[in-house]
Amino acid sequence: MNLWETVTGSDLTREWKAFEVRAEALPADHRAAWEQVKAHLFPYSGFTGRNLTPILDNALGLLEETAADGQDVRDVLGEDIAGFCAALAGGEGARSHRDRWREQLNRDVARKLGRLGG
Repeated sequence: MNLWETVTGSDLTREWKAFEVRAEALPADHRAAWEQVKAHLFPYSGFTGRNLTPILDNALGLLEETAADGQDVRDVLGEDIAGFCAALAGGEGARSHRDRWREQLNRDVARKLGRLGG
């Protein structure tokens, strides 16, 4: 990846298009699970989303393998896709955008209160 791709995000666009092409080949139930996986993983992305690329690639690979083996998607991912995605992102303690923003807000408020009170 060169500087231009980093700045413009063209590398991410290519990868997302490749993911979607691969997902189109999945059976309907696996494709629906893919959409849910993307939706549940998105809150764990960094500013650019580059941190999710390998996770999404592996999740899509798992869906492709299970579809090829004829396995039911619920047997592989379980009933709790949000929990599955949290585990993929680093466990139940994985921080989402909301968690990071809340922590930043709390730090900012504490800093302001410290300046006003002291």
